[in-house]
Amino acid sequence: MRTETPWGPWDPPPLAEAVRLLAPLRTPWWIAGGYAVELAVGRAFRDHGDIDILLLRGDQLAVQQVLPDWEWWAADPPGTLRPWRPGEILPPHVHDIWCRPGPAEPWRVQFMLDDTAGDDWVFRRDARIRRPLDRLGAVSGDGVPYVVPEVQLLYKSGSRRPKDEQDFEAALPVLGDDARSWLTETITLAEGAGHPWAARLRAA
Repeated sequence: MRTETPWGPWDPPPLAEAVRLLAPLRTPWWIAGGYAVELAVGRAFRDHGDIDILLLRGDQLAVQQVLPDWEWWAADPPGTLRPWRPGEILPPHVHDIWCRPGPAEPWRVQFMLDDTAGDDWVFRRDARIRRPLDRLGAVSGDGVPYVVPEVQLLYKSGSRRPKDEQDFEAALPVLGDDARSWLTETITLAEGAGHPWAARLRAA
């Protein structure tokens, strides 16, 4: 779905094309955002204005090498874009990267950088929340790696846009007991006990 932004249009590729582009990447990566929820649910249920890929911060340069001819821009600071030069290590406050095949092309893929501590993933908005890296993602029946829904919904709990609410409703039936418990605990820690999703999870 093509959308307009102050920095030019977004025209994300189909999921299969994005997976093909990243196939040569030898470091861990996961489909994130709404597509991750759809992969967990097992069906498509809404349109997408972009496509998000999660990378570990320590692996950031590997993606430049996989798509060396593309144009890369970093959200630095958030709300602005500036070129991300080949070989540059982005500072810790930069989490979002936009890329496109060339300056006359629409934006195609957004990469998000997450931090680690040892063998744990660290939640960007609250470093108290951690999870073993081997429980950060899952793999679809077609072999596509994606962020597990409880982690993706934790990120979405801070904004609760209409599409986030739609993703929560779709994912709720596929969350197992452990995932529900973890998501309830982490939303309560990050967003407060009164968050409506935490209440829904406790009642489910």
